[in-house]
Amino acid sequence: MEDRATLDLLARADAEGRLPRLGGMARPDGVVIVSEHYWAFAGVDGSVREGEMPPSPRALRRVPLLRGLMRLGGAVSPLVRRQGVVKPRERWFLVGAIAASFAFFLLPSRLELAAGLLLSVAMLFWIMRGRTLFLHGAEHRAIRAVEDRQLVPAWSGAALPSRFASRCGTNFAALVLPVAVLFERVAPIPAAVVALLSLGLTMELWIAIEGRTHRIARAFLLPGLLLQRLTTREPRLDETHVALRAAASVLRRELSAG
Repeated sequence: MEDRATLDLLARADAEGRLPRLGGMARPDGVVIVSEHYWAFAGVDGSVREGEMPPSPRALRRVPLLRGLMRLGGAVSPLVRRQGVVKPRERWFLVGAIAASFAFFLLPSRLELAAGLLLSVAMLFWIMRGRTLFLHGAEHRAIRAVEDRQLVPAWSGAALPSRFASRCGTNFAALVLPVAVLFERVAPIPAAVVALLSLGLTMELWIAIEGRTHRIARAFLLPGLLLQRLTTREPRLDETHVALRAAASVLRRELSAG
């Protein structure tokens, strides 16, 4: 989308009474924004790629644990699918890392810890390379601008929505570790099952508290919000434009679909 068309779309979205809930992720070379139905990747080079999110079975959307795992799978689908936003070599690295994280549960405890730490370090370098930290902040700013109907002011720089987000994956990561440790200590079940249950239960907890303003909910989110001080940086205006272009692409299709 050209800048004029993008601004017109953002102005239309600012005037809408209801907009879809958006999520996203930052890449070294751009920003992914997703809704329930669509995704878009806007690159720092000005390019925009678009796609549709995989539909989840309607019957399972209200099943506890399963709905959380489906939502988690949908969140990473733009990265792992063949027509997604990463190159084949990166896609295989990500798929291998996910598979390895489950395979590590089959190792003796000492080897499991060492392998997990090595994989975590590798993933950290992979996630945070390039301009990712700044684009991560831009992603949060664009999504908050959608929620606050400040898309046009955010584009011009007249408004600076927060770069911190309660629905960030960093918050999920900060929650899943203590849940997994608790399960491993109290539940005499196979480690792979512990991993799936931990992910499912953490997602249920995250869904329950995301966006809440109650003190208890904020307490659960505090570790992740503190981590975002490390995983985000204050974006420049041109980096915010990248995220807003991705948001505009998703909103255009959502609004057209009615």
